[in-house]
Amino acid sequence: MPDWVRSYVYHVERLNYRVGRFAMYLLYVMIAIMVWSMITKAMRFPAIWTLEMAQFTLVAYYMLGAPWSLQTDVNVRMDLLYARLPERSRALTDAFTIFCLMFYLAVMLYGAFDSTVYSFTHDERNPTAWRPVLWPLKTIITVSFALMLLQSTTLLLRDLAALRGEVILPPEGKL
Repeated sequence: MPDWVRSYVYHVERLNYRVGRFAMYLLYVMIAIMVWSMITKAMRFPAIWTLEMAQFTLVAYYMLGAPWSLQTDVNVRMDLLYARLPERSRALTDAFTIFCLMFYLAVMLYGAFDSTVYSFTHDERNPTAWRPVLWPLKTIITVSFALMLLQSTTLLLRDLAALRGEVILPPEGKL
């Protein structure tokens, strides 16, 4: 594969690795929010923002971690027949399914971007007592779909390299 392909794969995977590692720590933020909620409820002064903020943090945790799970291949997969296929057949199957995934992600990215723009322009708020603005959450969702689309292109490039009998490896000790 050309050097620019290897560089693209390396940089996208490095970005998704770092975003995924950041997303891991959002779980601790969510725990802190829930502990704060418990404390304020025990003091008979419940904070109305804690449940929604925990939900928003969970969405960010899940969505920003998705490209990393795609990268590390820890997503759920049905391996009844797939595991028995030869390497080239698996790469061909993966390349086909990646095209389907990329189409799905492109549609989702379009919808998320449109929804984010609407949220910015119309000051969209959640219809609850706290009434938080929704554009930060929608921006995170849009960014995560973009990162997943980028990661799926790296998976496609890896599969195409495997079909050619090549392997794209990151530089030694880097990622």
